[in-house]
Amino acid sequence: MTSMESQSYANAAAAREGAFLGDLTRALHEVIIGQDELVHGLLIGLLTGGHVLLEGVPGLAKSLAVSSLAGAVHGSFRRIQFTPDLLPSDLVGTEIYNAREGTFSVRKGPLFANFVLADEVNRAPAKVQSALLESMQEHQVSIGGESFALPAPFLVLATQNPLEQEGTYPLPEAQLDRFALKLVVRYPSKEEELRVLERMAKTENAPKVRAVATLEQIVAARAAIDTVKLDPRLREYIVSLVHATREPASVGLKELVGRIRYGASPRATIWLALTSRANAFLDGRDFVTPADIKRIAPDVLRHRVVPTYEAEAEGLTSDKLVARVLETVAVP
Repeated sequence: MTSMESQSYANAAAAREGAFLGDLTRALHEVIIGQDELVHGLLIGLLTGGHVLLEGVPGLAKSLAVSSLAGAVHGSFRRIQFTPDLLPSDLVGTEIYNAREGTFSVRKGPLFANFVLADEVNRAPAKVQSALLESMQEHQVSIGGESFALPAPFLVLATQNPLEQEGTYPLPEAQLDRFALKLVVRYPSKEEELRVLERMAKTENAPKVRAVATLEQIVAARAAIDTVKLDPRLREYIVSLVHATREPASVGLKELVGRIRYGASPRATIWLALTSRANAFLDGRDFVTPADIKRIAPDVLRHRVVPTYEAEAEGLTSDKLVARVLETVAVP
């Protein structure tokens, strides 16, 4: 991420609302070594209110990054370990009967927090996924036939392990589409891992994140995101990118015909516009460039573009399909 100090906003209001982001990024990197793309993606989700799916093998600081983000902005944080025997009430809460008074009272579940870490989200059955889906889409849950609003801001950050598939339930496309971003968390470099060793290989407590921002600042920054300019030609570019995932032949990608089972939905178009604005905002600009769109597009599209079995047999992953689309669709 470009340093906030080295950039100047053309919009004074945007500059004021985004001033805390440099401190927030530095605070996160005091705890998380490397993983620049992970931190960047989490900040994009924070600024847009978009839920984030994190995929990576264990031990890559996914959970640490989420809890640190919550601590850095004075947000409440709850971690839910998803397991095959989890029940919807373990997420949303339940009604408790008071025998003495003959009344029911509501005990709210761990979803009532600003930041919810759904760890190994693909290990829970369909009923639990349905309860999580309602919270992600509606920002509310149902307990005993009554709806309860979740705290604002509310962000679900879910993790899944790409290696262990035994005992997992594939996430339905409807739920995957509710995640604004899917971030692939990769191994650190040798230099970064050496720094991890030096900082973490101790019996004393690991460093804790500094609280440098407030939830009110997050809400104000989200409003400022809407003022970031998106040129009509870039709007058309975003629509063209998403449309090309559905009809690749329309942009000359005839070799991908029969290789994409499902293309991206209109929700991808909306999130690509929002996250591109947030990317520009993080870089200290009040206008979007094609580079903003191309940077964030893989994270927005990779879980929404589903390859066919033939494509998988040929080694064509979602990332490769999205890359071909980005290479081919003309930039305005």
